[in-house]
Amino acid sequence: MNFDLRNAVIANISQNSKDELRETIVDAINSKEEKMLPGLGVLFEIIWNHSSQRDQQEMVETLEQGLKETGAGK
Repeated sequence: MNFDLRNAVIANISQNSKDELRETIVDAINSKEEKMLPGLGVLFEIIWNHSSQRDQQEMVETLEQGLKETGAGK
């Protein structure tokens, strides 16, 4: 069976409001469930692909800082 996770995630949330999208993201992060990571990855891919180079650079800098603060970047 070939399951297209990317399209399933997109189809599942494509009609959500901004508040619903935010709630989906917050709930997925707060649940700390490994099974939520692929869906968050799909959402990040959409954000990345629809961001300017400046916004992408800011995301990378934010990620770098966050990793340093959590100790994961050491």
